[in-house]
Amino acid sequence: MNVLMSEQVLISDISRALFASLGLPVASRLSIAPSPGIEILFLIDGLGAQSLERYRDAAPHITAMTSMGAARSEFPSTTATSLTSIGTGLHPAEHGMLGYTVRIPYSDNRLLNALKWDSRVDPVIWQSRETLFEHGARLGIRSFNISAERYAGTGFTEAALRGATFLGANTFDRMLEQLRVATAHRPAFIYLYINDVDAAGHEFGVGSPEWLDALTTADDFVALLRTNLPAGVRLTLTSDHGMLNAQEQIMIDGELARDLTLIGGEPRARHIYIEAGRERYVHDTWQRRLGERADLFLKNEAIAQNLFGSDPTTQTVDRMGDLIVIPRGELVLIEPARKHMEGAMIGHHGGLTDIERAIPLFSFQT
Repeated sequence: MNVLMSEQVLISDISRALFASLGLPVASRLSIAPSPGIEILFLIDGLGAQSLERYRDAAPHITAMTSMGAARSEFPSTTATSLTSIGTGLHPAEHGMLGYTVRIPYSDNRLLNALKWDSRVDPVIWQSRETLFEHGARLGIRSFNISAERYAGTGFTEAALRGATFLGANTFDRMLEQLRVATAHRPAFIYLYINDVDAAGHEFGVGSPEWLDALTTADDFVALLRTNLPAGVRLTLTSDHGMLNAQEQIMIDGELARDLTLIGGEPRARHIYIEAGRERYVHDTWQRRLGERADLFLKNEAIAQNLFGSDPTTQTVDRMGDLIVIPRGELVLIEPARKHMEGAMIGHHGGLTDIERAIPLFSFQT
Protein backbone atom coordinates (compact mmCIF):
# COMPACT_ATOMS: atom_id res chain seq x y z
CA MET A 1 0.00 0.00 0.00
CA ASN A 2 1.34 3.42 -0.95
CA VAL A 3 1.37 5.71 2.07
CA LEU A 4 2.40 9.35 2.22
CA MET A 5 2.76 10.66 5.76
CA SER A 6 3.20 14.18 7.10
CA GLU A 7 5.09 14.82 10.31
CA GLN A 8 1.97 15.68 12.28
CA VAL A 9 -0.68 13.14 11.40
CA LEU A 10 -3.29 13.35 14.15
CA ILE A 11 -5.86 10.81 15.20
CA SER A 12 -8.61 12.75 13.43
CA ASP A 13 -6.67 12.39 10.17
CA ILE A 14 -6.84 8.60 10.35
CA SER A 15 -10.61 8.23 10.12
CA ARG A 16 -10.83 11.08 7.61
CA ALA A 17 -8.30 9.34 5.35
CA LEU A 18 -10.11 6.01 5.52
CA PHE A 19 -13.46 7.59 4.72
CA ALA A 20 -11.84 9.57 1.91
CA SER A 21 -10.53 6.32 0.45
CA LEU A 22 -14.16 5.14 0.31
CA GLY A 23 -15.18 8.25 -1.62
CA LEU A 24 -16.13 10.71 1.12
CA PRO A 25 -15.05 14.23 0.07
CA VAL A 26 -12.93 15.07 3.14
CA ALA A 27 -9.29 16.13 3.36
CA SER A 28 -6.63 14.49 5.54
CA ARG A 29 -2.91 14.85 6.19
CA LEU A 30 -2.73 11.07 5.86
CA SER A 31 -2.84 9.95 2.24
CA ILE A 32 -3.58 6.30 1.49
CA ALA A 33 -4.38 4.24 -1.59
CA PRO A 34 -8.00 3.85 -2.76
CA SER A 35 -10.02 1.49 -0.64
CA PRO A 36 -10.58 -2.14 -1.61
CA GLY A 37 -14.19 -1.54 -0.55
CA ILE A 38 -14.17 -2.29 3.17
CA GLU A 39 -12.18 -0.36 5.75
CA ILE A 40 -11.77 -1.67 9.30
CA LEU A 41 -10.32 0.66 11.91
CA PHE A 42 -9.22 -1.53 14.81
CA LEU A 43 -8.62 0.63 17.88
CA ILE A 44 -6.83 -0.93 20.85
CA ASP A 45 -7.49 1.47 23.72
CA GLY A 46 -4.41 2.55 25.66
CA LEU A 47 -1.74 1.04 23.39
CA GLY A 48 0.86 3.76 22.91
CA ALA A 49 3.45 3.56 20.16
CA GLN A 50 6.38 3.78 22.58
CA SER A 51 5.04 1.04 24.83
CA LEU A 52 4.33 -1.20 21.84
CA GLU A 53 7.88 -0.73 20.59
CA ARG A 54 9.35 -1.47 24.01
CA TYR A 55 7.30 -4.66 24.39
CA ARG A 56 7.13 -5.64 20.73
CA ASP A 57 8.08 -9.25 21.53
CA ALA A 58 4.64 -9.63 23.12
CA ALA A 59 2.95 -8.46 19.91
CA PRO A 60 4.61 -10.18 16.93
CA HIS A 61 1.49 -10.10 14.74
CA ILE A 62 0.82 -6.40 15.28
CA THR A 63 4.42 -5.37 14.69
CA ALA A 64 4.60 -7.54 11.55
CA MET A 65 1.90 -5.41 9.94
CA THR A 66 2.83 -2.66 7.49
CA SER A 67 3.84 0.48 9.36
CA MET A 68 2.11 3.68 8.25
CA GLY A 69 4.53 5.87 10.19
CA ALA A 70 3.91 8.14 13.15
CA ALA A 71 0.61 9.47 14.45
CA ARG A 72 -0.45 11.33 17.56
CA SER A 73 -3.51 11.85 19.65
CA GLU A 74 -4.70 15.38 20.20
CA PHE A 75 -4.81 17.02 23.62
CA PRO A 76 -5.98 15.77 26.01
CA SER A 77 -4.67 12.32 25.18
CA THR A 78 -7.70 10.53 26.58
CA THR A 79 -10.42 8.23 25.34
CA ALA A 80 -13.41 10.57 25.33
CA THR A 81 -11.57 13.16 23.28
CA SER A 82 -9.77 10.80 20.92
CA LEU A 83 -12.76 8.63 20.05
CA THR A 84 -14.81 11.72 19.29
CA SER A 85 -12.04 12.90 16.97
CA ILE A 86 -12.19 9.47 15.30
CA GLY A 87 -15.95 9.69 14.96
CA THR A 88 -16.11 13.26 13.69
CA GLY A 89 -12.71 13.77 12.08
CA LEU A 90 -12.48 17.05 14.03
CA HIS A 91 -10.19 18.66 16.60
CA PRO A 92 -11.39 18.83 20.23
CA ALA A 93 -11.87 22.59 19.87
CA GLU A 94 -14.38 21.86 17.11
CA HIS A 95 -16.29 18.91 18.60
CA GLY A 96 -16.16 20.12 22.20
CA MET A 97 -15.28 16.86 23.98
CA LEU A 98 -12.45 18.32 26.03
CA GLY A 99 -11.63 15.47 28.37
CA TYR A 100 -12.84 12.87 30.82
CA THR A 101 -14.88 15.40 32.82
CA VAL A 102 -15.74 19.04 32.11
CA ARG A 103 -18.18 21.48 33.65
CA ILE A 104 -21.66 21.65 32.17
CA PRO A 105 -22.15 25.36 31.43
CA TYR A 106 -25.16 27.06 33.00
CA SER A 107 -25.78 24.05 35.26
CA ASP A 108 -25.71 23.91 39.03
CA ASN A 109 -21.92 23.50 38.81
CA ARG A 110 -22.08 19.90 37.58
CA LEU A 111 -19.41 17.92 35.79
CA LEU A 112 -20.19 15.79 32.76
CA ASN A 113 -18.32 12.50 32.84
CA ALA A 114 -18.08 11.85 29.11
CA LEU A 115 -17.76 8.07 29.44
CA LYS A 116 -20.55 7.63 32.01
CA TRP A 117 -22.72 10.53 30.80
CA ASP A 118 -25.63 12.35 32.47
CA SER A 119 -29.23 11.67 31.48
CA ARG A 120 -29.99 15.40 31.73
CA VAL A 121 -27.57 16.14 28.87
CA ASP A 122 -28.69 15.46 25.28
CA PRO A 123 -25.65 13.90 23.54
CA VAL A 124 -26.71 15.22 20.12
CA ILE A 125 -26.89 18.77 21.45
CA TRP A 126 -23.68 18.42 23.47
CA GLN A 127 -21.77 17.14 20.43
CA SER A 128 -23.78 18.56 17.55
CA ARG A 129 -21.27 18.21 14.71
CA GLU A 130 -22.02 15.65 12.03
CA THR A 131 -20.03 12.46 12.39
CA LEU A 132 -18.18 10.82 9.52
CA PHE A 133 -20.59 7.90 9.89
CA GLU A 134 -23.56 10.21 9.29
CA HIS A 135 -21.83 11.92 6.39
CA GLY A 136 -20.94 8.58 4.85
CA ALA A 137 -24.49 7.28 5.15
CA ARG A 138 -25.75 10.16 3.00
CA LEU A 139 -23.39 8.97 0.24
CA GLY A 140 -24.16 5.27 0.55
CA ILE A 141 -21.27 4.23 2.79
CA ARG A 142 -22.45 1.84 5.52
CA SER A 143 -20.76 2.14 8.92
CA PHE A 144 -20.64 -0.33 11.80
CA ASN A 145 -19.49 -0.07 15.40
CA ILE A 146 -18.34 -3.42 16.82
CA SER A 147 -17.56 -3.14 20.51
CA ALA A 148 -18.73 -4.39 23.91
CA GLU A 149 -22.48 -4.63 24.49
CA ARG A 150 -22.29 -2.15 27.39
CA TYR A 151 -21.59 0.70 24.97
CA ALA A 152 -24.86 0.29 23.06
CA GLY A 153 -26.99 3.42 23.16
CA THR A 154 -24.88 5.25 25.73
CA GLY A 155 -24.67 9.01 25.78
CA PHE A 156 -21.05 8.88 24.72
CA THR A 157 -21.72 6.50 21.83
CA GLU A 158 -24.48 8.81 20.60
CA ALA A 159 -22.31 11.91 20.95
CA ALA A 160 -19.12 10.56 19.38
CA LEU A 161 -20.02 7.64 17.14
CA ARG A 162 -23.64 8.05 16.06
CA GLY A 163 -24.58 7.03 12.56
CA ALA A 164 -22.87 3.65 12.74
CA THR A 165 -24.92 0.48 13.14
CA PHE A 166 -24.02 -0.90 16.56
CA LEU A 167 -23.10 -4.60 16.65
CA GLY A 168 -22.37 -5.62 20.22
CA ALA A 169 -19.71 -8.21 20.97
CA ASN A 170 -18.26 -9.15 24.35
CA THR A 171 -15.86 -11.83 23.11
CA PHE A 172 -13.45 -12.16 20.23
CA ASP A 173 -15.51 -15.02 18.79
CA ARG A 174 -18.57 -12.79 18.79
CA MET A 175 -16.55 -9.99 17.19
CA LEU A 176 -15.63 -12.34 14.35
CA GLU A 177 -19.32 -13.20 13.93
CA GLN A 178 -20.27 -9.53 13.83
CA LEU A 179 -17.48 -8.82 11.37
CA ARG A 180 -18.99 -11.40 9.02
CA VAL A 181 -22.25 -9.45 9.19
CA ALA A 182 -20.57 -6.09 8.58
CA THR A 183 -18.25 -7.23 5.78
CA ALA A 184 -21.23 -8.41 3.74
CA HIS A 185 -21.73 -4.75 2.82
CA ARG A 186 -19.71 -2.62 0.39
CA PRO A 187 -18.63 0.12 0.61
CA ALA A 188 -18.32 -0.08 4.38
CA PHE A 189 -16.42 1.42 7.29
CA ILE A 190 -16.11 -0.76 10.39
CA TYR A 191 -14.99 0.59 13.76
CA LEU A 192 -13.67 -2.25 15.92
CA TYR A 193 -12.78 -1.47 19.55
CA ILE A 194 -11.33 -3.26 22.60
CA ASN A 195 -10.18 -1.79 25.92
CA ASP A 196 -8.42 -4.66 27.72
CA VAL A 197 -4.94 -3.14 27.35
CA ASP A 198 -6.11 0.18 28.74
CA ALA A 199 -7.85 -1.44 31.71
CA ALA A 200 -4.78 -3.50 32.60
CA GLY A 201 -2.54 -0.46 32.31
CA HIS A 202 -4.64 1.62 34.66
CA GLU A 203 -4.87 -1.08 37.30
CA PHE A 204 -1.50 -2.81 37.09
CA GLY A 205 0.75 -0.50 35.06
CA VAL A 206 2.31 -0.60 31.61
CA GLY A 207 4.73 -3.51 31.35
CA SER A 208 3.14 -5.48 34.19
CA PRO A 209 2.41 -9.19 33.65
CA GLU A 210 -1.29 -8.37 33.43
CA TRP A 211 -0.68 -5.65 30.84
CA LEU A 212 1.54 -7.97 28.80
CA ASP A 213 -1.14 -10.66 28.92
CA ALA A 214 -3.70 -8.15 27.60
CA LEU A 215 -1.34 -7.10 24.82
CA THR A 216 -0.63 -10.71 23.85
CA THR A 217 -4.36 -11.45 23.75
CA ALA A 218 -4.97 -8.45 21.47
CA ASP A 219 -2.10 -9.61 19.27
CA ASP A 220 -3.58 -13.09 19.04
CA PHE A 221 -6.83 -11.50 17.87
CA VAL A 222 -4.95 -9.75 15.07
CA ALA A 223 -3.77 -13.17 13.91
CA LEU A 224 -7.38 -14.38 13.94
CA LEU A 225 -8.46 -11.36 11.92
CA ARG A 226 -5.85 -12.09 9.26
CA THR A 227 -7.18 -15.60 8.75
CA ASN A 228 -10.91 -14.87 9.11
CA LEU A 229 -11.51 -11.69 7.14
CA PRO A 230 -12.74 -12.05 3.55
CA ALA A 231 -10.75 -10.81 0.58
CA GLY A 232 -10.92 -7.14 -0.27
CA VAL A 233 -10.64 -5.74 3.25
CA ARG A 234 -8.09 -3.26 4.60
CA LEU A 235 -7.53 -3.23 8.34
CA THR A 236 -5.87 -0.24 9.97
CA LEU A 237 -4.73 -0.60 13.58
CA THR A 238 -4.25 2.32 15.93
CA SER A 239 -5.00 3.51 19.46
CA ASP A 240 -6.51 6.52 21.20
CA HIS A 241 -3.55 7.31 23.48
CA GLY A 242 -0.55 5.83 25.23
CA MET A 243 0.04 5.57 28.96
CA LEU A 244 2.72 6.11 31.59
CA ASN A 245 3.17 4.72 35.08
CA ALA A 246 2.83 7.46 37.70
CA GLN A 247 5.73 7.89 40.09
CA GLU A 248 4.56 10.92 42.09
CA GLN A 249 1.22 12.21 43.33
CA ILE A 250 0.18 15.67 44.46
CA MET A 251 -3.17 16.12 46.17
CA ILE A 252 -5.21 19.14 45.11
CA ASP A 253 -5.83 20.44 48.61
CA GLY A 254 -4.67 23.22 50.91
CA GLU A 255 -3.54 26.28 48.99
CA LEU A 256 -4.08 24.50 45.66
CA ALA A 257 -7.79 24.18 46.44
CA ARG A 258 -8.28 27.81 47.40
CA ASP A 259 -10.83 29.75 45.28
CA LEU A 260 -11.74 26.70 43.19
CA THR A 261 -15.35 25.96 42.29
CA LEU A 262 -14.81 22.62 40.53
CA ILE A 263 -12.02 20.23 39.54
CA GLY A 264 -12.41 18.52 36.17
CA GLY A 265 -10.35 16.55 33.69
CA GLU A 266 -8.16 13.78 35.05
CA PRO A 267 -4.81 13.46 36.89
CA ARG A 268 -2.67 14.16 33.78
CA ALA A 269 -4.88 16.89 32.28
CA ARG A 270 -6.81 19.05 34.71
CA HIS A 271 -9.59 21.52 33.99
CA ILE A 272 -9.63 23.85 37.00
CA TYR A 273 -12.71 26.05 37.48
CA ILE A 274 -12.15 29.17 39.55
CA GLU A 275 -14.20 31.81 41.32
CA ALA A 276 -14.66 34.85 39.08
CA GLY A 277 -11.86 37.36 39.37
CA ARG A 278 -9.45 34.95 41.07
CA GLU A 279 -8.03 33.29 37.96
CA ARG A 280 -4.64 35.03 38.01
CA TYR A 281 -4.22 34.48 41.74
CA VAL A 282 -4.93 30.76 41.39
CA HIS A 283 -2.61 30.51 38.38
CA ASP A 284 0.24 32.13 40.31
CA THR A 285 -0.38 29.94 43.37
CA TRP A 286 -0.25 26.76 41.30
CA GLN A 287 2.81 28.02 39.43
CA ARG A 288 4.70 28.63 42.67
CA ARG A 289 3.75 25.21 44.00
CA LEU A 290 4.40 23.16 40.87
CA GLY A 291 7.21 25.16 39.24
CA GLU A 292 8.54 23.35 36.19
CA ARG A 293 6.71 20.13 37.01
CA ALA A 294 3.61 21.21 35.07
CA ASP A 295 2.46 23.37 32.17
CA LEU A 296 -0.21 25.91 33.11
CA PHE A 297 -2.54 27.74 30.73
CA LEU A 298 -5.17 30.26 31.61
CA LYS A 299 -8.19 29.82 29.35
CA ASN A 300 -7.25 32.69 27.03
CA GLU A 301 -3.72 31.30 26.75
CA ALA A 302 -5.01 27.81 25.93
CA ILE A 303 -7.18 29.27 23.18
CA ALA A 304 -4.40 31.47 21.79
CA GLN A 305 -1.98 28.54 21.65
CA ASN A 306 -4.52 26.17 20.06
CA LEU A 307 -4.09 23.71 22.91
CA PHE A 308 -7.29 21.92 21.91
CA GLY A 309 -6.94 22.79 18.23
CA SER A 310 -7.93 25.85 16.25
CA ASP A 311 -11.35 27.46 15.82
CA PRO A 312 -12.95 26.64 19.17
CA THR A 313 -16.71 26.98 19.28
CA THR A 314 -18.54 29.08 21.85
CA GLN A 315 -19.62 25.85 23.56
CA THR A 316 -16.02 24.65 23.72
CA VAL A 317 -14.88 27.88 25.37
CA ASP A 318 -17.71 27.69 27.88
CA ARG A 319 -16.76 24.14 28.90
CA MET A 320 -13.03 24.74 29.14
CA GLY A 321 -11.38 25.10 32.53
CA ASP A 322 -10.37 28.59 33.66
CA LEU A 323 -6.96 27.05 34.19
CA ILE A 324 -5.57 24.01 32.36
CA VAL A 325 -2.86 22.16 34.31
CA ILE A 326 -0.80 19.47 32.56
CA PRO A 327 1.79 17.62 34.67
CA ARG A 328 5.19 16.86 33.19
CA GLY A 329 7.28 13.79 33.84
CA GLU A 330 5.42 11.08 35.73
CA LEU A 331 3.47 13.32 38.10
CA VAL A 332 -0.29 13.06 38.64
CA LEU A 333 -2.63 15.57 40.31
CA ILE A 334 -5.20 13.83 42.49
CA GLU A 335 -8.64 15.20 43.30
CA PRO A 336 -9.37 14.58 47.01
CA ALA A 337 -12.95 13.41 46.36
CA ARG A 338 -11.64 10.75 43.96
CA LYS A 339 -8.39 9.87 45.73
CA HIS A 340 -9.30 6.22 46.30
CA MET A 341 -9.86 5.71 42.57
CA GLU A 342 -7.31 8.07 41.03
CA GLY A 343 -4.66 7.40 43.66
CA ALA A 344 -4.93 3.64 43.23
CA MET A 345 -4.34 3.72 39.47
CA ILE A 346 -0.80 3.04 38.30
CA GLY A 347 -1.19 3.86 34.62
CA HIS A 348 -2.34 7.33 33.57
CA HIS A 349 -2.71 9.40 30.40
CA GLY A 350 -4.11 12.68 29.18
CA GLY A 351 -0.98 14.82 29.01
CA LEU A 352 1.39 16.11 26.38
CA THR A 353 4.32 13.67 26.66
CA ASP A 354 5.28 11.49 23.72
CA ILE A 355 4.56 8.30 25.66
CA GLU A 356 0.97 9.52 26.12
CA ARG A 357 0.38 11.01 22.67
CA ALA A 358 2.29 8.82 20.18
CA ILE A 359 -0.01 6.11 18.83
CA PRO A 360 0.69 3.13 16.56
CA LEU A 361 -0.47 3.09 12.96
CA PHE A 362 -0.29 -0.21 11.06
CA SER A 363 -2.27 -1.89 8.32
CA PHE A 364 -2.76 -5.05 6.31
CA GLN A 365 -5.00 -5.89 3.38
CA THR A 366 -6.64 -9.22 2.59
